[in-house]
Amino acid sequence: MIKGMHGLFYTPKAEEVRAFIRDKLGFAHTDTGEGYLVFDIPEADLGVHPSDKVFHSISFYCDDIHKTVEDLRSRGVEFSSGITEEEWGSLTHFRMPGNMEVELYQPKYTKLPHRKASKPRATRRTGRKSRRMKR
Repeated sequence: MIKGMHGLFYTPKAEEVRAFIRDKLGFAHTDTGEGYLVFDIPEADLGVHPSDKVFHSISFYCDDIHKTVEDLRSRGVEFSSGITEEEWGSLTHFRMPGNMEVELYQPKYTKLPHRKASKPRATRRTGRKSRRMKR
């Protein structure tokens, strides 16, 4: 049974990025040996968006974007954009070592409480989802 998701940044500046995530973003971590840090991310979600090209992206979200930006700036994080209001939330971008730009957003949608993954039920012959699948 799937328990979570593991994301990766690939960069020639791996040590600097690890230090940034540890020291600036403040994530707890496990040293798996030789300085390889695996960070414990408190929550995660996964979106799939339409695109003409195939790629992946990592972004972070928060409860109060203005407070979070202020806190991160006080730790030396450089923001590459102001905060914009989007249909789905408030959005800004910050830089990580190696000139990686990462999104930070405050969602307007309600996050579901953490729950274990379950097997999806088959749809009925009418093509409608079962009641359990509706949200």
